[in-house]
Amino acid sequence: MPEAPRQDSSTQPTDEELRTLDAHWRAANYLAAGQIYLLANPLLTEPLRPEHIKPRLLGHWGTSPGLNLVHTHLNRVIKNRALDALCIWGPGHGGPSVLANSWLEGSYSETYPDVTRDAQGMELLMRQFSFPGGVPSHVAPEVPGSIHEGGELGYSLAHAYGAALDHPGLLVACVIGDGEAETGPLAASWHANKFLDPVHDGAVLPILHLNGYKIANPTVLSRLPQSELDALLRGYGHEPIHVSGDDPAAVHRAMAQAMDTALDRIAEAQRAAREEGVTERPHWPVIVLRTPKGWTGPAEVDGEPVEGTWRSHQVPLAGVRDNPDHLRQLEAWLRSYRPEELFDAEGRPVANVLACVPEGSRRLGATPYANGGLLVRDLPIPSLDDFAVPVDKPGTTLHEPTRVLGDLLAQVMRDTADRRDFRLVGPDETASNRLQAVFDASGKAWQAGTLDVDEHLDRHGRVMEILSEHLCQGWLEGYLLTGRHGLFSCYEAFVHIVDSMVNQHIKWLRTSRRLPWRAPIASLNYLLTSHVWRQDHNGFSHQDPGFVDHVLNKSPEVVRVYLPPDANTLLSVADHALRSRDYVNVVVAGKQPCFDWLSMDEARVHCARGAGIWDWAGTEDGSREPDVVLACAGDVPTQETLAAAHLLRRHLPDLSVRVVNVVDLARLLPREEHPHGMNDFEYDGLFTTDKPVIFAYHGYPWLIHRLAYRRTGHQHLHVRGYKEAGTTTTPFDMVVRNDLDRYRLVMDVIDRVPGLAVRATAVRQRMADARTRHHAWIREHGTDLPEVAEWNWNA
Repeated sequence: MPEAPRQDSSTQPTDEELRTLDAHWRAANYLAAGQIYLLANPLLTEPLRPEHIKPRLLGHWGTSPGLNLVHTHLNRVIKNRALDALCIWGPGHGGPSVLANSWLEGSYSETYPDVTRDAQGMELLMRQFSFPGGVPSHVAPEVPGSIHEGGELGYSLAHAYGAALDHPGLLVACVIGDGEAETGPLAASWHANKFLDPVHDGAVLPILHLNGYKIANPTVLSRLPQSELDALLRGYGHEPIHVSGDDPAAVHRAMAQAMDTALDRIAEAQRAAREEGVTERPHWPVIVLRTPKGWTGPAEVDGEPVEGTWRSHQVPLAGVRDNPDHLRQLEAWLRSYRPEELFDAEGRPVANVLACVPEGSRRLGATPYANGGLLVRDLPIPSLDDFAVPVDKPGTTLHEPTRVLGDLLAQVMRDTADRRDFRLVGPDETASNRLQAVFDASGKAWQAGTLDVDEHLDRHGRVMEILSEHLCQGWLEGYLLTGRHGLFSCYEAFVHIVDSMVNQHIKWLRTSRRLPWRAPIASLNYLLTSHVWRQDHNGFSHQDPGFVDHVLNKSPEVVRVYLPPDANTLLSVADHALRSRDYVNVVVAGKQPCFDWLSMDEARVHCARGAGIWDWAGTEDGSREPDVVLACAGDVPTQETLAAAHLLRRHLPDLSVRVVNVVDLARLLPREEHPHGMNDFEYDGLFTTDKPVIFAYHGYPWLIHRLAYRRTGHQHLHVRGYKEAGTTTTPFDMVVRNDLDRYRLVMDVIDRVPGLAVRATAVRQRMADARTRHHAWIREHGTDLPEVAEWNWNA
């Protein structure tokens, strides 16, 4: 049983300790402001001149003093209590503060040795901020100790809870800006405390920073009466602790007391759960910090109030190079921190400034939890042969691919039961997506009330279900970034809810790959099922395959998209995805019964190729080039393509047909555009340069054209896919409505192979008649034609 952190409520800060805390805070404020403004003269050893100022003033001052206060006081409790801690900085534009604090504690200079902890390094620290060739204004991957950029607001608290899961000795502090608190994802994230296991998980300490304003408007929570805000937070299951004021000495004392009180409550809740077996859900503390926006900055500029208003959000003094009054005001502002007391003659922080800073890996900028690749272990994935379905003849038996995968995931859950470093997340759809075998190995995490009718709820479970795709994504990102593994299962149409979140994660990974000190983390794996072609029962609202288009627009070194056509290929793809590092893997696979095409050995080889010819499905004999290529990607398109090939064998036996199946969609891209792309020789050998290619694709057909538009034979490429023709109907009618059905594919072959339009007119008419019979049949019987419903490859 993990031990709870020790309590330390008897330790009250002395006046001397408060002075050292204030010194550290002032030093951080000075460095934060300096990064926004200064190009040179970092210690103000001479009067400020315009040439000391950056030509473009970028950055955000308003949130910086509050973030510096939090960092300073986290240092104190981490040091005093010997805590392992991580902080999520929700106000993403708080980059100056986190950079300043990591420089003060020395972790920045250890990571970037040229930015030394002296005057020369201070000048470089200030110069590089939001400067060409330097570092961004956000708390980006380049910043030691960070796992959350915050360029897009709303995800800090979800990331914090994801980081705390299965890290029982970790404290995750999370600063939530009051602007961010207005977002939907953050509002949902307050419910994450109902999933936090006080026995096996760490603790999350939310710090709601109410400085009153966004970029141009007041914030909602800052204008609520304290009683109303308290009622809101208590309703979410938190016990608020308030810190308010603008007098630094009073705020330091109140913040120290608040931190001690919060951590004592956390330690007691964990001790009670771990040592006494208490199962009642704790009401975790939250600190509500009210300080002025732009605190300690200019009170007034050009006759307008600035400190404590929205005007301090970004750059309070904008015309410093051209306006002598602004320059004088800036110098007075910077000197108000008394830098000569904070740094010695060489620019090194003095002892008082560093008195509160922890040592070694307990420094927030040096914690290994913010560089999860240092902690990650290979996932124990069992042999696929133990879960593979037997395939004696292709296209004869049927299995539900995701149900087969569920058995594999259940074994992974069992094999990580002691390690607790694998989680499955999804929005209330684990069983719906046929993955319910995992419940034999782990229940669903749940700390709220239970009823006798409930199933699979478990206080220590590692399956995470909540009806918020944002939370699922945020939890998993925080989990992966701190050194663990996971899978996100979602209905294909609704994964779009996290479009912008995956965009941010991809950008994070792309940047991290360029930083040698960041170790690779486990990939973010999506399983998209309940897909467009088998949402015939739910209808048009549930039919959208466009997430793949969104992802393939992103950094090619990071993104991977797989469309396994059957159960064994899904096992092979999942095995690869779960073992991979630093990718975003999108796997699209059905949950409904699907034909088994390949044995496990064949599936491994086919998935390794990514795209290949299925010799057994075509009719080419090697003596000449094929007359036509039938290509497919996705389970339903593969079935329709094979059914079309079957019809061509029967009705046009002299036609030479090649069947190509694509599992790895990026294979269609040129090699120079994606690491998995084919060179022109490979592509032309597979698809030919001058023969018609009829491509049945799972999603929007124009994506295939976009991927292959530079290929020699692109003018011969004809793609069928989903074209927003959906409704509640039969499964086969969905493909007919979108012209992806077997009969239409045969008609396409006849229309595009030279000479067939005249020779095979009767066959084409037969195909068109079959579509007409289909329309009449489903309206009378409500089911698909028997020749479709009962079809198999060996019929």
